[in-house]
Amino acid sequence: MSTENEGTAVPPAPSAPPVPVDAPAASTPHASEAGAPTTPIPPASPYASGGAQGPELVHAGPAPAYGSAESGAQQGAGGAPQHPGQGPEGSWPPPQAPGSPLYADGGAGGSGGGWGSGYQQPAPKPKNGRGGLVAAVLVAALVAGGLGGGLGYTLAKNNDNGSSTTLSASDSGGSVKRDAGTVAGVAQKALPSTVTIEAESTSGEGGTGTGFVFDTQGHIVTNNHVVADAVDGGKLTATFPNGKKYDAEVVGHAQGYDVAVIKLKNAPSDLKPLTLGNSDQVAVGDSTIAIGAPFGLSNTVTTGIISAKDRPVASSDGSGSNASYMSALQTDASINPGNSGGPLLDAQGNVIGINSAIQSTSGGGLGGTSQSGSIGLGFAIPINQAKYVAQQLIQTGKPVYAKIGASVSLEDSTGGAKITQEAAAGGSDPVEAGGPAAKASLKPGDVITKLDDHVIDSGPTLIGEIWTHKPGDKVKITYERGGKTHTVDLTLGARTGDS
Repeated sequence: MSTENEGTAVPPAPSAPPVPVDAPAASTPHASEAGAPTTPIPPASPYASGGAQGPELVHAGPAPAYGSAESGAQQGAGGAPQHPGQGPEGSWPPPQAPGSPLYADGGAGGSGGGWGSGYQQPAPKPKNGRGGLVAAVLVAALVAGGLGGGLGYTLAKNNDNGSSTTLSASDSGGSVKRDAGTVAGVAQKALPSTVTIEAESTSGEGGTGTGFVFDTQGHIVTNNHVVADAVDGGKLTATFPNGKKYDAEVVGHAQGYDVAVIKLKNAPSDLKPLTLGNSDQVAVGDSTIAIGAPFGLSNTVTTGIISAKDRPVASSDGSGSNASYMSALQTDASINPGNSGGPLLDAQGNVIGINSAIQSTSGGGLGGTSQSGSIGLGFAIPINQAKYVAQQLIQTGKPVYAKIGASVSLEDSTGGAKITQEAAAGGSDPVEAGGPAAKASLKPGDVITKLDDHVIDSGPTLIGEIWTHKPGDKVKITYERGGKTHTVDLTLGARTGDS
């Protein structure tokens, strides 16, 4: 479908009334034949239509290092350039006719009968010759002068108090106070505790992401995929909104959770950690504020709401590595590549999630990559989960995952998470001997349909839901076997590391 506006033809210009034959010639020189102003029709600005392809779930960053505001700002729907201020040819309403030109004795008019030319009345001959006209002008001048003098006298008399008075416009609109509950107030408080992260591998590849201050010791929380390039001997820096830049190192990273912790080298002593909220208490419709560096544009603030909770998300950065799983907070706040790792705040400025992934359409994006902009479906790791993971990484440098001790199919399904009947990768049994699933009498081929009160429709959904818990938590598993539904209690086990 073309995005061009279907215009309406400009109506023909009205013709000027005929000038009477006995009209006397004007006494002053004619203006230019082209003196009447005209309004050109704006040039056409066609928009290329672009077909959307299928949805693709990708990480919200990092932004490519070559990403820039100039290259991203011109992209419209389907990649078509947008040119503000230009309308399509034949757009309605048409250019308005310019005002009627003045008579010849007043200036801009002319003898031509162009579009909008005024009807020129014959000038009456003065009865007493040129002297009558001069007298009339003189009387008008005297009246105007007398009126001005009278007004001046009255104003001076009314304000004559022995001192001069100077009137001037106010140069101040009063002090501007931004309450803590406003978006501006939240941003003003939170921005100094966010950083733009640049990660670079030993081969020079990398990108830009975001992080936020976790404690006063210099620990910064972000996404694993933001810092992945710098894990093995790469370069890592963090820049605050005030321009101060610090070298940093990776303390620990969890690929499955997509959480990482870095630490500033020579961290300043005045760090202010962001307040962590309670993601379990978040409700659909709550206001959200996202801070990040979309496409490298640091310190960008966007707003929205929580549009869904417990959204099962399996995301990948396209590198071919294992996916990350989360039971995510969904928001319509604008999130783009480079927002990854940044805080998702509530209306009070508490961190309720870490921005991690976006639902996006595949196809050419900025700079010819597959990355494209926000379509209003962003996903954040709930902060309750991220806090636990970050604390584990700071303490041990390795992530700890909750597990049921069984391998499930990762194929898309709406019937549940099926325990595989064949050995998993590496030759491990579908149900780990002596593990939590075995102790709960689960067997290969069983289909898990619920974990506590959460419906399980696939293997990734089950993994994401399990990882919202900690090892040792007791959960209730509902499963189907042989056409019958069963329920069993299960105590989650633990797995250390990503391997």
